[in-house]
Amino acid sequence: MNKINLGNSGLIVPEIALGCMRMADLSKDDATKMINIAMDAGINFFDHADIYGGGKSEEVFADAVGMNPAIREKMILQSKCGIRPGMFDFSKEHILTSVDGILKRLQTDYIDILLLHRPDTLVEPEEVAEAFTTLKKSGKVREFGVSNQNPMQIELLSKICGAKISR
Repeated sequence: MNKINLGNSGLIVPEIALGCMRMADLSKDDATKMINIAMDAGINFFDHADIYGGGKSEEVFADAVGMNPAIREKMILQSKCGIRPGMFDFSKEHILTSVDGILKRLQTDYIDILLLHRPDTLVEPEEVAEAFTTLKKSGKVREFGVSNQNPMQIELLSKICGAKISR
């Protein structure tokens, strides 16, 4: 599997990530098979979001791999937050609460990458920056980015968050 630099994050990742959106629909055995096939093919980059399966996709994933520190170190885990039923929420409180839930469901102490999922037109960039700073200092998240945002939305967050957002 070819590897690439992930923006300016310093992370080297496979060209292909395994999206885990539908993981909640799989049995533990089927999820284990899918993850093992991916790992055998050199795909160790797994994309999650707290809304996938209402969080169940992350739980099924962690259960399927028998998450432990030895297995965790072989993976690059990315998750997304910022979507609540019927609305978007990039508030500091929601981001911090979401990450705690993600970590619990994935049975890990940290995620490699946290993305803000979809744009929040009411975003307070200062709150996002505060949340990112808190998460980075605590060691819960190593890198930050955005998903499904246009260049102007990324620029707005980058002005306040600075180098915290990997591009």
